[in-house]
Amino acid sequence: MSRHARISAAAAILALLSACATAPRKDYSKFVAAQPRAILIVPVVNKTVNVDAADYFLSTLPIPVAERGYYVFPVNLVKRLLEDDGLADAALVHGADPGRLCALFGADAALYVSIEKWEAKYLVVTTQVNVEFAYVLKDGKTGETIWTDHEAMTYQPDSGGGGIIGAMVAAAVTKASPNYMPLARQANWKALSFPGPGFPAGPYRPEFGKDLGADTRL
Repeated sequence: MSRHARISAAAAILALLSACATAPRKDYSKFVAAQPRAILIVPVVNKTVNVDAADYFLSTLPIPVAERGYYVFPVNLVKRLLEDDGLADAALVHGADPGRLCALFGADAALYVSIEKWEAKYLVVTTQVNVEFAYVLKDGKTGETIWTDHEAMTYQPDSGGGGIIGAMVAAAVTKASPNYMPLARQANWKALSFPGPGFPAGPYRPEFGKDLGADTRL
């Protein structure tokens, strides 16, 4: 490794350590007080022009939430039952009383997600795929927000060493058929991971009640 590369790597590490040291700790006191066990994932609000984004993204949410140790209601069944109850539009669901929604299913908390970006931008010799999501968890008893997060992910295809022509071909392929799902799953993993911004262990994980310790601010 060259001297310049070593200096750059050291600077990056120092910047990361500095960011970690100064970043405010997330307050989990409301989350702990709510004691959620069963989480209702409601239909996703789509703020983009891609009409398929909401259904695709909704399908990526149950597994990471369940892997954190919480019971998750089947999202397609939830969507259908809400439609039968007069809440066919995701915006109406997000505007409804969380207590009412959770009572319909016997849930302890409701997870709301909005898609802020779901796009593929052509940049001459590359295509940049961007996704961005806002997450909110609300207590099913009080309606109070007990957890939030925001994630943005970007992907640009590699030309594979094909030079400008290879880069243009890769960009055209990505633009014609952008694959948003890996970015969506990566965003969910980052949002829900712990330690980090995500959910502490739920009742169906062995570390339940232990990962936070006595301090609910991590």
